[in-house]
Amino acid sequence: QLQFVESGGGLVQPGGSLRLSCVASGFNLADTYAIGWFRQAPGKEREGVSCISRSESTYNIDAVEGRFTISRDNAKNTVYLQMNSLKPEDSGVYYCARTQSRSGYVFNRPYEYWGQGTQVTVSS
Repeated sequence: QLQFVESGGGLVQPGGSLRLSCVASGFNLADTYAIGWFRQAPGKEREGVSCISRSESTYNIDAVEGRFTISRDNAKNTVYLQMNSLKPEDSGVYYCARTQSRSGYVFNRPYEYWGQGTQVTVSS
């Protein structure tokens, strides 16, 4: 089955850190143009958070810039999201997916191979 498998979520206090992992299953990460991390909080729409391209250029939304770092390891077929200085508003289910499109705003492109997600809860 072609999908990503996310892990690494959990409960953390405000100001804490988590590292999420996203393993590609059934395909090679090196064949992917870009991978995005998304999140969805209860009652809210899913939003794109961070993205990394094949050339390892990255993009973060303003809300996480300076706190989140996305990286990829093609040899391990894995994408990571290091999240520091976490805030309660960072809580939600985090997903990763890939896009082969190169046009338009990165998070408006068509994405595929969505995983089941991993829950992140930031609370004291």
